[in-house]
Amino acid sequence: MTAGLGTFTFRPLDPVDDAPLVHGWVTHPKAAFWMMGDAELHDVEREYGAIVAHPHHDAFIGLHDGEPALLMERYDPAEVELKGLYEAEPGDIGMHFLVAPTDTPVHGFTRAVITAVMKELFSDPSVRRVVVEPDVRNSAVHALNKAVGFEVLGEIAKPEKNALLSACTREQFSSAIGVDA
Repeated sequence: MTAGLGTFTFRPLDPVDDAPLVHGWVTHPKAAFWMMGDAELHDVEREYGAIVAHPHHDAFIGLHDGEPALLMERYDPAEVELKGLYEAEPGDIGMHFLVAPTDTPVHGFTRAVITAVMKELFSDPSVRRVVVEPDVRNSAVHALNKAVGFEVLGEIAKPEKNALLSACTREQFSSAIGVDA
């Protein structure tokens, strides 16, 4: 339960069965920073098939009150996405999230989503810190990250974007939301 906005749960993404749903999300104009705007359905199946098969990368469908509402990726930043771009620490986990587009936005929903994602990641006791690398131009996500306790570590150049490397410890998250993670 998240501040009156319902219950969030997560299930592993099925790259074939979930491809039509995810395709609609990642190609929506609001998902521009996801960089899949021109993807075809088979591109989404292939991309998420590779993620699911990868030993250091996972994808999940987040459910809000039982209905698909978000996409979450979890990865080992020492092996995927950030390998060689920063000094990984024991207990680091990388994360991406995408809220499903809607014609009827609910105030506070995206913040509830990132809070639920962080709680899910920190439910693994081996996770000490969540690391993210959003595009430097994605000011909306930077504000959300700050709201849940992320600290900017610096700008990094990735092949596909300039990113704002940020990290959030379990303690920073708990302090930011006022609840033990």
